[in-house]
This record gives sequence, C-alpha cells and structure tokens, in this order.
Amino acid sequence: MQSEEIEVTHSKKIMISYNFGSLCREFIAMAFAVLVFFYYEVEIGLNVWILGLGLVIFAIYNAINDPLLGFLTNRPFKFTKKWGRRMPWMLLGGLPLGFSYFLIFIPPNVDPKSGAWILFGWLVFTTCLFDTFHSIFFVNYQALFPDKFRSVKERRTVVGFQVVLGALGVALGAILPPLLITFGNLESYIFQGFVVFVIGLVTIIFAIPGWHEDPKMIERYLESVQEKVETPFVVAMKQAFKQKSFIGYIVLYTMYFVIINSMQASLPYVVLFILKMPAGATSLIMAGFLLGAMISVPFWVKMSQKVNDNRKIMLLTSILMGIFVFPLAFIQNYYLMAVGVFIWGLAQGGYWAMIFPTFSDVIDESVVLHEKREEGTYIGIQQFFGRLGLIIQVMSFAIVHTLTGFVEGSQTQTPLATWGIRIHLAIIPGIAILLGALVFWKMYDLNPDRISENQLKIQQLKL
Repeated sequence: MQSEEIEVTHSKKIMISYNFGSLCREFIAMAFAVLVFFYYEVEIGLNVWILGLGLVIFAIYNAINDPLLGFLTNRPFKFTKKWGRRMPWMLLGGLPLGFSYFLIFIPPNVDPKSGAWILFGWLVFTTCLFDTFHSIFFVNYQALFPDKFRSVKERRTVVGFQVVLGALGVALGAILPPLLITFGNLESYIFQGFVVFVIGLVTIIFAIPGWHEDPKMIERYLESVQEKVETPFVVAMKQAFKQKSFIGYIVLYTMYFVIINSMQASLPYVVLFILKMPAGATSLIMAGFLLGAMISVPFWVKMSQKVNDNRKIMLLTSILMGIFVFPLAFIQNYYLMAVGVFIWGLAQGGYWAMIFPTFSDVIDESVVLHEKREEGTYIGIQQFFGRLGLIIQVMSFAIVHTLTGFVEGSQTQTPLATWGIRIHLAIIPGIAILLGALVFWKMYDLNPDRISENQLKIQQLKL
C-alpha cells in the first residue's frame, strides 16, 4: 500500500480537539504533583514515613502499569471493528480521571496517629486508582497519534497545537488549584479537587471528536494483525542497557524527574513555612517558572539548529538547571523567589526543547543496532526510570524531614526544619541534575556524524 493511500488530511479543528487530551492530562498531573504530598503531611498530619511508603508503592505501581496496560490494550477486541482500537480505552481512562483525583482529597475522617494505616490504605488505593485511569488514557492517547496523523506535515501541525494546549494545561494545573485552597482548611482542598474534576471532564468531552477513528483506520489495523515473532520484553531491555547512549540518556532523564518533582512538591512548603504567605502565593511562583520555560524554548530550538549537536545543548541546559537551582535555597523574599524560579525556567526550557530530539537519536541508534523497531520497550523503560525519580523525591523528603525535626500536621516549624525545606527545594535537586549531567557527558556518545550515519542506515534497512 502506498503512503498516499493511507495518509488522511484532518482539519485544524480535529487537530485542536485531539490535543484537548494533552491539556487535560497536563492539568491534572501538575495539580497532583504540587499538592498531594503537602496535603497528607501538613494538612492531614500523616507520619512522613507512612506517607513516603504509600507514595513509593504508588510510584512502583506507576512504573509497571504503563508497559503492562500498553501490552494488554495493544490488540483487537470485540468492540474494535465498531468503535476503534484506541478511543474506547481513552474514554474508559479519561472520563473518570478527574474524579479519581478528587477522591484523593476526601480520606476517612480519622486521627492521623491512631488511624494512620487507614489513611495509608486510602492514599495507596486512590493514587493507584488515579494512575490506572491515567495510564489507560495516556498510553492509548500517545499510541493513537502516529496512526491517526500520517504525514510529516500533519504531525508537525498537530504538535504545534499540542505544545500550546499542553503548556496551558501545565499552567492551569500549577496556578489554579493553589488559588482555590487555604492553608489549614481541609474543605478548600475538597473544593479544588471538585473543580479539577469538572475541568478534566469538560476537556475530555471537547477532545472526543479529535479521537474518532474512521473506518479506513480501523480496517487497516485489523488487516495488519497477524502472528509475528516479537522480542520478549526482558531480552529487549537487556539489549537496551548494552547501548551506552541510552544509559547516558536514561540517567539524566531520571535525575530530571528528581529535580522537577522535588521543586514542584516543595513549593507549598516554601510558601507556608519560609515565605509565610497564603496558598495562592504558590501560583505566582509557578507562573514565573512556566513563563521562563515557555519563552526560552524558541531560543533553545534556534541554538540547537545553529550548533547542530543535540548532545551539547542537552548537556548545557542540564548544567544550567543545576547551577540556577542552588540560589533558591537562600531566598526569603517572595518576589525574588518568583524571579529566581523564572531564571531557572529559562534553563529548563532547553530540556523541554531537546528531550524528544535526543531520545529520537537514541531510538535511531537502537534500530541500526538491532535492525528492528523497539520504541515501545524503550518508552516503557523510560517511564520506569521517570517513576524512579519520583521515588527518590519521596524518600529524600522523608529523610530530610526526619533529620530536621519537621512536625507533621503543624503550621509552624523550627528554623532547622525550614532549612530542611530549602534542602529538598534546591540542594538535593541541584546535586541530582549535575550528577545526571556528568553521566550523560561520559556515556552519551552520539555526535552529529554518528547520527547522520544511523539515519542513512535506517533508510537502507527500510525501517
């Protein structure tokens, strides 16, 4: 079948509708990252180690369910011919996603000491339920993209809308929920959870027309389904870790999630205990980060085109993230904090700009090495190590709060405890990302010449 026969031209309306799914996902994921740890430790008063254990269980579950659900949904079912391969799963995961987020903020009304394990059970149940719906939705959302949008031109246009709507989702998730809460008022957290649920539901409804799979797409998929020998996941994973460039990439990827998760989760602590301001103050700080990241992306893209070496730009932006985060540990003024986070966002925008091109170079090398496409395996490993970054963040919070005498459920802390907050806001993340940059520099060996050679070989292999 010729490529002209399988390409479908979609209207911009459909492209925008499709990307409301990205808006929904980024909005809810950002709200989750900013509020959940703070809510259970400071507002509920759950012991930090019990809380940490719950979130580690969540992170481990999160790490394994993406590849598992991807495997389980990547096959035809009885409903496939009528409703399509991906849309039924996206609706199954997307429609209840906001409600599962809401459930996290309505734990049983028990004493956080005598009923600690009841709260622990609720935390594990609701966060894992949330992640189940998130994975069902997002794995299929990602998988639909290359099948639905077939031409290079169309994909570039869709990604343009995706960047805008995804960034809007991040901004809403970072800014809106903190504006709706009041420190010390548990009902305000329930209210913000309900608002997030409603917005999530509305955005999913707007996205449905963009997810429609026409009969031609469905028929093409059903015709392609046939028995074939695939590399077992464990074998493919061993092959991936023999690839130096992938090791360098994945270590830096893990450390990036340490720095981003630590900073996001630290902000409510910073606002309450260091800046001594209401919860809404978190929004301006997050706005500073987002503004810095978004306005710097075009600069980094232009620089990467001029330098023509993804490795150098990725290394530079990672080092700058590490350098720019350390001063945040010493800032006590609200507006200076917003400016400091803005400057850090200027460096972080480079990571946003380079992550997909750098990962694509790794995938190209893997195709040349193994003469087959194993993107699914590499994405699964990448997701696993991203969740490892979350585990490191959770455990660092638990260790730091224990060593510095942080008191769960209290709205006031000792000077030593506030220094602990500064440590997990900036010191630990800064060290982590610089270590990641060091490993990346030592291990990532894909220079422009090798990348060009790999792309030529892929053309020769017709892969």
